[in-house]
Amino acid sequence: MKKTLTAALTTALVVGAASTTFAAANPFSDVPADHWAYDAVAQLADDGVIEGYGDGTYRGQNEITRYEMAQMVAKAMAKEDQVNAQQKAMIDRLAAEFSEELNNLGVRVSNLENRIDNVKWEGKLQYEYTRTKVDGVDADTDHDLKFRLEPTATVNDHWKVKARLDAHWNPDSDQGKEDDNGNPDSNVKLKRAYVAGHYGITDINAGLIPYYSEQGVVFDGEFSGASVTVGAGQTLSGTLLAGRAREIDGTNTTAPSNVQGVNITWKPSEQFSGAAEYYRASLGDEYNNIWGVGATYNFAKTASLNGGYWKNTTPNNSDTDRAWNAQLSYKGAEQENMHSFGLFVAYRRLGKEVAFNPTFDAIKSGEKGWEVGGDYTFAKNVVGTLKYFNGRYITTDTKLNRFYGSLEYFF
Repeated sequence: MKKTLTAALTTALVVGAASTTFAAANPFSDVPADHWAYDAVAQLADDGVIEGYGDGTYRGQNEITRYEMAQMVAKAMAKEDQVNAQQKAMIDRLAAEFSEELNNLGVRVSNLENRIDNVKWEGKLQYEYTRTKVDGVDADTDHDLKFRLEPTATVNDHWKVKARLDAHWNPDSDQGKEDDNGNPDSNVKLKRAYVAGHYGITDINAGLIPYYSEQGVVFDGEFSGASVTVGAGQTLSGTLLAGRAREIDGTNTTAPSNVQGVNITWKPSEQFSGAAEYYRASLGDEYNNIWGVGATYNFAKTASLNGGYWKNTTPNNSDTDRAWNAQLSYKGAEQENMHSFGLFVAYRRLGKEVAFNPTFDAIKSGEKGWEVGGDYTFAKNVVGTLKYFNGRYITTDTKLNRFYGSLEYFF
């Protein structure tokens, strides 16, 4: 590292002010009493931050390695309780710069990220392609370029502020992706903005929050309200939620629906989990009551089988008031692990009056049939996905198939 010991000394001086007012005796023969850094060198040696060489010299004109500098930073970190706020900030910045070397030295810096920067940014750039055929005739082709930012700000040990910003662009028309009214819209939209609290085994979310129902069949989206989960990470956990959502019928065009719900999850082992859930949602002038059950079983670490059944007891329409899902999965692409991959095959039936805003890409609400697909990590944080759906519309029994492709760049 192109930095001399004398220059590096100014960064280590943060510890010097925490010790005695008068410098200790200088142990280095090559730092005379009239040297400009004499007091600082003597004090740092007395504090144990610097040690010099075996022959009693300091050699302040020499270049040092990052490893040597990391040793100095580690010793300064050990004295953080003796420094003021400005000095502590300097130590934190040095610890961030030399975090890799410090880890190699066995110095714990697990909380460094929170100390250095209270805001963490994540996101992705994603291209999606969807092609739908109805009775063998092309009915719709859709291109979508999506940019997403997800900041997380640490407030204190218990609370964080989280948000998500989305922007869409249609590469085919070279303009913003059309909104629900058919108008191009390239504006950045606030999709989420909420506080997330964690107290022991209790998690609290409030604001414009995300919610994912069991297996994503009933709902995968956002609503304005709050949720409380008790037993987070335990064998038995429960979630209560209440709020308002525009996407409760699969669109943004209707008035917001009032939603209340409860989910009970039982996970006795790493291999098995089961859940039961109930939702009460206003649609128009009446409330709908939806209940469902689901389970997942993991075979070793490579395969899993999940399934479930959901029913809306209000409409009494057997064509649209039921949903079920069964999926067999093998492995799965991990964005950090290059060449990792996953495959799946599923049969789904998504009645429109129960699967309000499902999570799936190739099959939509109001459809039933088979879906197959896979994903692959081409490089770290670069994941490709292909899915194919072959089925029918539930109400008309019209044949349709849909191809879905996606390429995601995470950061």
